[in-house]
Amino acid sequence: MAQRIVIDPVTRIEGHAKITVQLDDGGNVIDARFHVTEFRGFEKFCEGRPLGEMPGITARICGICPVSHLLASAKAGDEILAVEIPPAADKLRRLMNLAQIIQSHALSFFHLSSPDLLFGFDAPPAKRNVFGLIASDPDLARRGIRLRQFGQEIIELLGGKKIHPAWAVPGGVRSPLSEEGRKHIVERLPEAKQTALAALNLFKGLLGKFEAETQLFGNFPSLFMALVAPDGSWEHHGGKLRFVDSSGNIIADQIDASRYREFIGEAVEPSSYLKSPYYRPLGYPQGIYRVGPLARLNVCRRIGTPIADQELAEFKSHGTGAVTSSFLYHYARLIEIIAAIETIERMIDDPDLLSHRLRANAGINRLEGVGVSEAPRGTLLHHYEVDETGTIRKANLIVSTGQNNLAMNRTMSQIARHYIRGTGPVPEGMLNRLEAGIRAFDPCLSCSTHAAGQMPLHVQVLAPDGSVAQEITRG
Repeated sequence: MAQRIVIDPVTRIEGHAKITVQLDDGGNVIDARFHVTEFRGFEKFCEGRPLGEMPGITARICGICPVSHLLASAKAGDEILAVEIPPAADKLRRLMNLAQIIQSHALSFFHLSSPDLLFGFDAPPAKRNVFGLIASDPDLARRGIRLRQFGQEIIELLGGKKIHPAWAVPGGVRSPLSEEGRKHIVERLPEAKQTALAALNLFKGLLGKFEAETQLFGNFPSLFMALVAPDGSWEHHGGKLRFVDSSGNIIADQIDASRYREFIGEAVEPSSYLKSPYYRPLGYPQGIYRVGPLARLNVCRRIGTPIADQELAEFKSHGTGAVTSSFLYHYARLIEIIAAIETIERMIDDPDLLSHRLRANAGINRLEGVGVSEAPRGTLLHHYEVDETGTIRKANLIVSTGQNNLAMNRTMSQIARHYIRGTGPVPEGMLNRLEAGIRAFDPCLSCSTHAAGQMPLHVQVLAPDGSVAQEITRG
């Protein structure tokens, strides 16, 4: 009797989603899918809004990564104004984006993923959560909270508040960093760096326990895409797009954001509200590619800071060409935290950060603009079309999680085919491995809703006639 396993909701991610696993009559996995079940409609209801409002509006897409949308939107506005923003504004935007990378990656590692890594995927759900982490290792939990706080404080010092700062605008930014704010960042940097290094060493020490997961959690050939600087080094807010294959070969390079439609197609699956972008020259679905920390480290030649470059070289030894295991997204995030902290150390004494020459004023000089920036979860594109008054006629957003959609589905199938066999009950730990495969990507489903304590889970195995053959409930 054919069966279908449903995990609804997927826990410890930002937003609402479910996983379905389809079995044949013998209990073998036919397919597995990740479904995003929420719909927000930002692209449509932005139509008719003034260009100048777009950064503030689109920042409301998410409470975890509002800075990412704020900056990509402002960059699209820069293109429509046809201006080069002042150097101080560019450096300040970069500082805020580095802070965003720190706070988001810290949340992902310490609070969403470390319970699995420290307690194991088969640990009881009542323990395998952030409260279990606090009870077991309060110092680690506290340090994780303070590292995320460090990133959020920089965002607040620049934008006036930690969440949804309406600070970046087409043409620049609204305000500089204060001298008091600069001093505060300098004081907090040593502790942040120490915590990031400790977390990285902790993860590397645990890797030996997770050899199976490293091989099975989304370990397959694909393309990778990210921004790079002109010299091929790590980039997070400038540069051009680059694609590499699983052997590490560059297949497309220095692509201006305005040309993204030549390389990125967008497909829609009826089973999810999340779009499925693909590498257009290879077609759909063969053009599967990944974005985010794993992609950024695969795509770049170097990071440009001493500790992060040393760690990058060690990281790359985990692959022949590109590092293809999605389980190692966790590893890449921790290296990026260090890269962000080292970059802030390098730039924090730049007098431009205190400058008041922050904005290029201009009218509507183009009717179309594309802004691209690296969000914590991957490359983010905002594409706007406006009329002569600057009113939005059309908006298209290609979000990081969407670009990983094909890869997440393939990851679900890979994990399910290995762990789920036969028609008997599926152990809770096996279901958690499916969820953990998704958490490796740290998807953000534009909602930033988090459950606390014991996570709810409802799994039904349905017979072909729709009747419930087996039911599991927790929480």
